[in-house]
Amino acid sequence: MVISLSMGFAGYACAAVRLAPWSILVFSLALSAAGQNAPQRPSLSRPNQPRTLSSEEIQPLIRAVAENDIANDLKQRDYAYLQREEEHKLDGQGNEKSRETRDYEIMMLYGQGVRRLIARNDKPLSAQESAKEEKKIQDVMRKREQETPEQREKRLKKEVHEREEERAWVREIADAYTFRLVGTESRDRRETYVIDADPRPDFHPRLKDAKYLPKFRGRIWIDSAETQWVKLDCEAIDTVSWGLFLARVHKGSRISIELARVNDEVWLPKSVSLKISARVALLKNYNVVEGVSYRDYKKFRSDIKIVPVPEAEPR
Repeated sequence: MVISLSMGFAGYACAAVRLAPWSILVFSLALSAAGQNAPQRPSLSRPNQPRTLSSEEIQPLIRAVAENDIANDLKQRDYAYLQREEEHKLDGQGNEKSRETRDYEIMMLYGQGVRRLIARNDKPLSAQESAKEEKKIQDVMRKREQETPEQREKRLKKEVHEREEERAWVREIADAYTFRLVGTESRDRRETYVIDADPRPDFHPRLKDAKYLPKFRGRIWIDSAETQWVKLDCEAIDTVSWGLFLARVHKGSRISIELARVNDEVWLPKSVSLKISARVALLKNYNVVEGVSYRDYKKFRSDIKIVPVPEAEPR
């Protein structure tokens, strides 16, 4: 399963409209962490008790977080980094059937996110596989270099439209939940607000896929100094179905996403963990535990060459 974290908080929501059902799950879960109360959450520390913020005060905060994350997404495009996925497939009793690891190089080329597979199960790719991955990179660069002014204008208009879709999703999220500040917590020596929320029983979605939002609950950590989300933790609280027979995600599926502050200028993905139970096309059951980690952040120069920067510790 592919998880793209090159897009920001609002981007997860917007992507849910466009991606296949299996990917929709990941983005919808990430979305829902912006507003859900999660009683009996496992492995969550007890936050300190700060001043009180009402639900009415938190809603504008959530909107500000989303706007800031759109700006952060633009900064992310200046960076490349390594991504490691470790997937455990489970049987019906929760026992591991198989384990697979994949290592990728993540980069942005001409504003487009690209992943290059560099190892599988801790072994380098074959010469044939490496050539195939390199061809993907060259194809992206060639396409953009040959782009006509008309094609560029069309692409930029599409990007503007997608940003507007993201903002529409943000409004849906802010309206879909009743938010509650449960405390503050220090993460990497930075103060964060810890916010839960309950799905609103009177929520009436305006966007088609917003009807799935009340199916999830979660928690969001917001850096108080920069109004930037730094962690999302959420869980499906009901079975979620797409189409009559297309896909069904079972209650209890979970995802947690963490970001790290890099070079004191941008928030980049640090880790993702998820536990997914789903059925696709009434034919195949998926019971998967997956962890994704990120490291070796490097910054692009204007000539597209990747150059190292001093190793940045998350702060």
